[in-house]
Amino acid sequence: MPELPDVTIYIEALEARLVGHTLEKITLKNPFLLRTAEPPLSACEGRAVRSLRRLGKRIAIGLDDDLWIVLHLMIAGRLHWYERGSTRVRAPLVVFEFDNGMLTLTEAGSKRRASLHVISGAVALEATDRGGLEVLNASQAEFQQRLQERNHTLKRALTDPTILSGIGNSYSDEILHRAKLSPMTQTKQLDDAQWTALHEATQSVLQEWIDRLRADAGSQFPEKVTAFREGMAVHGRYGKPCPTCGTAIQRIRYAENETNYCPRCQTGSKLLADRSLSRLLKDDWPKTIDALENAKPKS
Repeated sequence: MPELPDVTIYIEALEARLVGHTLEKITLKNPFLLRTAEPPLSACEGRAVRSLRRLGKRIAIGLDDDLWIVLHLMIAGRLHWYERGSTRVRAPLVVFEFDNGMLTLTEAGSKRRASLHVISGAVALEATDRGGLEVLNASQAEFQQRLQERNHTLKRALTDPTILSGIGNSYSDEILHRAKLSPMTQTKQLDDAQWTALHEATQSVLQEWIDRLRADAGSQFPEKVTAFREGMAVHGRYGKPCPTCGTAIQRIRYAENETNYCPRCQTGSKLLADRSLSRLLKDDWPKTIDALENAKPKS
C-alpha cells in the first residue's frame, strides 16, 4: 500500500501537472470504485484543479467551488499519467481527462479495494480524516502522548491511522529496525531513551524515503510505487542478512500482512512466534536466533 513517502511524491507530481488545469471528462470503467452518490461524479467535469492534499494515505484533488475528488489506492491501486490522446493506456478503473493529459487509476489482482469519493466542502473533507498525528511536524512530546493514549504493540500503534497519519506495514518495519525496538513491545513499556529513539527513527526514515523517492522520480511521474524497495533494511527481506549485524531477517505472517524484523538488533536474539508456524511446530519452534542458526536438519 502506498504510504506517506509514496503518497507525498504522488501529490508533488500531480501538483506539477494538474493545478490550474481543467478536468474535462471522467470515464468510470468500474462502478464499484465510486463510493459516493452525491455530488455525482459528473459534477467534477469542467472544473479546474486548485489544490492537492494528503489525508493519511489518501489523495485529495481540490476543484473549483470546493469540490474534492478523494482517492484511496489501498494495497494494489496505482496512478498513471499519459499525454493527451495516448492509446497505450493500461486497463484502468477510471480515466480523468484534463486539458493537458490523462490520469488513470489501475488496481492489480481481482480484489477491488481502491476507492473514489466525491466530497463537497472543506468541512465534509475534514470529516473523512482519520485523525492520525502528522509525525513529520510533531515534537517528541506530542508523538509520545499520542502513542501512549492506548496501550498497543508498537507495530499496531505505528500503523493505526487514528494514532499516526500515513504509516503502514512497510515503513513501520523500517522505523522499528532503525529504533532497535521489537514490533511486539507495548507502548507503555518504553523508557525515555527508547521514546527518543522511536521518535527520531520515525521522522528520519520517512524523510529519507521522501527524499530518495523524490530523487528517483525526478521530473517524471512516479511509476515504480511498491511496498518492497531496494535499500530497505528489513521489510520484504525475509531470510536476507540484516544490513547492521548480518543476522537473517525474520518475519511474522498474518492475514495478508507480514512483520519483518532483525532478532539480534530488535528482540534480544529472541524469535517472535509466528502464529500459524509456531503452533504447527510446537516444541520444535526455536525460541532464539542461536537455536535457529544451530538447528541441525533432521535425518
